[in-house]
Amino acid sequence: MSDFARALAEAARQIAARLQAEIGLLPESDVRDAMAYAARGGKKLRGFLVLESARLHGVSPEIALQAAAAIEAMHACSLVHDDLPAMDDDDLRRGQPTVHVKWDEATAILAGDALQTLTFGLLARPDAAPSPEARLDLIASMAQAAGAAGMVYGQALDIGAETATVPLTLEEITVLQAGKTGALIEWSACAGARMAQADTGPLARYAQALGLAFQIADDILDVEGDASLAGKRLQKDAAAGKATFVSHLGLEGAKIRAKTLVEQAQAALAPYGKKGQMLRQTAEFVIARQN
Repeated sequence: MSDFARALAEAARQIAARLQAEIGLLPESDVRDAMAYAARGGKKLRGFLVLESARLHGVSPEIALQAAAAIEAMHACSLVHDDLPAMDDDDLRRGQPTVHVKWDEATAILAGDALQTLTFGLLARPDAAPSPEARLDLIASMAQAAGAAGMVYGQALDIGAETATVPLTLEEITVLQAGKTGALIEWSACAGARMAQADTGPLARYAQALGLAFQIADDILDVEGDASLAGKRLQKDAAAGKATFVSHLGLEGAKIRAKTLVEQAQAALAPYGKKGQMLRQTAEFVIARQN
């Protein structure tokens, strides 16, 4: 196992433990159980970006873990809602039944809502950042990234694309994915700089390229991935006639674009020198992953 793989696995373990412990404090209910179920597993890549960006800025892992758990709660919320029949109508996530299949739609909606509010509760804790100003910045920027100018905006565009009479252009897909996928990735990568009240510019540029590469890799996996490894149903976009990076660029063209974006992301880390090596490896990971 590489140093990167070990670091990612250890971060995932710590983040999962922190998040499950927080959920475990809630009153016993189907909603609590569904929250815990939705938050389990996964790579915890967004939380890993939080921890690594914090490390670059000298913020302790104990403090950064709060924000890492918060972003994974928000990501879990997005997946629960994204899988609903009114959205993507998926019945499989991470190799297991989706929340609305295992319970019901009402429980899934409530569990997603509760994971979202948990996100802000975690960020509001006194130990979520070194200063009140940094904590407020984390909260405000999360609201922007997750809301109607970020993730929700991207999801709305995605839903609209399903019934559009003309397929989205490459530029329109890029805007859609910058919201739906990229906004939370950018928040994650910039969290450490926000905690330290430092310049977020280099990490924002890194994350913008990383987020787009991540989505192109998803589109590639949807075409040639192994469903047993991906843990979800594949080739849905093609079956629905949905425009993607692959449909516009072709499979090889999409792979070339993803590799170029990884190089751009890595170049953005130049101000951090050798300290940015783990994030450089993260960029390589997003286009080499199988799920």
